[in-house]
Amino acid sequence: MTDVRTRQLRRNMTDAERRLWGRLRKEALGYDFRRQHRLGVYIVDFVCLERRLIVEVDGGQHNMPSGLARDAARTKWLNDDGYEVLRFQNTDVLTDTDDIVETIWQALRKPRAGLPPVTR
Repeated sequence: MTDVRTRQLRRNMTDAERRLWGRLRKEALGYDFRRQHRLGVYIVDFVCLERRLIVEVDGGQHNMPSGLARDAARTKWLNDDGYEVLRFQNTDVLTDTDDIVETIWQALRKPRAGLPPVTR
């Protein structure tokens, strides 16, 4: 079930999130991604559940001490739950989209303990 906050985030995606979603949606990389998906108490920007890969697109507030601390706690929780977390800055997504997508593709293809071998 989708909650109100998740729906708001989907409707109000940043330009960087919209651009990246355009490259991840409809299995464009051969894997299904979900956007603004709840995992535990967190809502992640994009997740491939099959490969347990999370992609976060961060604005400037994430570079502030409080943002860095929150992100570290969040990443630790997600890592402890078996997810790999990739973080990119909004500006990088907007200016280097192809490089970001390549990094995501490489992470999807990387063998990881506890996951089936990559066959795509």
